[in-house]
Formats: sequence, C-alpha cells, structure tokens
Amino acid sequence: MSRNRIFTEQELKEMGTRTIDLLFEAIDSGDKNKAKELAGRMYREFNYLHDGYGIWVSGLQTYIYKKLGIDALEEAEREAHTIEAKTVFTPIEQTDIRSLVEHLASGLRGHLQPITIVEDDEKISLTMQPCGSGERIIQRGAYEPEVGLARIKDPHPITWGMKDFPIYCVHCPVMEMLQIEATGDFGACHIVAEPIHNGSCQFVFYKNPADIPEEFYARIGKKKPKAP
Repeated sequence: MSRNRIFTEQELKEMGTRTIDLLFEAIDSGDKNKAKELAGRMYREFNYLHDGYGIWVSGLQTYIYKKLGIDALEEAEREAHTIEAKTVFTPIEQTDIRSLVEHLASGLRGHLQPITIVEDDEKISLTMQPCGSGERIIQRGAYEPEVGLARIKDPHPITWGMKDFPIYCVHCPVMEMLQIEATGDFGACHIVAEPIHNGSCQFVFYKNPADIPEEFYARIGKKKPKAP
C-alpha cells in the first residue's frame, strides 16, 4: 500500500455505498448497534439535503419576488408545481378519503417530523410537530435580516390574504388553487395560525366537502362550489 494513501480500499468502498444498503447489511448480519448507528446517519444525511433544498428554494423565491414581484412569484410557483405533478407527485389511483389521508401522511413523513393525526365526525387533520418545512425554516432564523429570506409584505391569494407572509410557505396556497382548478374542489385544505409563525399548520380533509368553510375558498380567490 502506497505511503501516500489516506484511505483503505474498504474505506473508499464503504464511503461510496448507499447508507440504506449498509443498513440492510447490518440488519441481515444481526449487528443491531451498527444498524442503529447507520439509521441515525441516514436521517442526518437526508435532513441535511432536505433543509438545504428548502433554504435554496426559498432563496430563489426571494430573488423572483424582489426582482419581478408577487405575480411573477405566483406564476413561477404554478409552473414548478405543474412540472412536479408530472414527474414526482403523480395522482394516486384511489381518491376515497382514506386513500387520500394515507397518501398525504406518506409524503409528510418525508419531512422527518412526528405527525399528529386526529379524526372526528367532520374531518381528519394531520399536523406535523413542528411543520418540517416552512416552520423549520422560520425556526432557523432564515427570515432575519442578516440571512435575508423575504416575507410577502401585502395580502395576496398566495398568502391566504395574510401580510408579512414567509415566502417558502406560498406553495401551500398555490397547491390549494391548483387542486381546485384541476378537480373542482379541495383535497386537503389548511387551518393556519395568524401570523403563520405562531403555530403549526393543519392539513385537513373534510368528509363532506359541503362542510369546508367558505373562507377557505375566498382567501385564495376562489368561490365555493354550489351543493349538487
């Protein structure tokens, strides 16, 4: 072995192997401690990318908003989510409320935060504790002047009619708009704190769409469909 070598061949091989493959190897070999170590490592690796991409996207949104304005930001969000829907978040085959809730929960788990799921006679609500994207960005202090992410100053449909709205979070109102435009009504709608940084948002599925409050439509510039 060369005196100039820093890593062994085995170290290089392991460093380039997917953590999940190493995790499966540890499980198959019965090495519980190694499996736990690798599970923690995989969480940290994904969390690094997850949070990094959230800040990155927010930085791009901030640039669009400051240079081109709110309408350009909405246009960009719509375009991005339309492309996303064609490549990643393709529609599920079953659209009954049970399947919709399970599908959303599977997506939210990707934010790596615990989810509280509550059902009553009227609705089913899902709440991350804390929100693994928008709320985590706020908690990181990314909207402080020294970091520089923008807040939307004036009320707009993509801010649910709120002012000083954290720019990352505009994707939620936009996704509600796109859902209504594509299907005629909400899938999940949001119950939010105002101002938004005062609490976690809830994703809410109403069992009877007629029970969805009129204000949920009005705040994104839509009208509630008339009951059949």
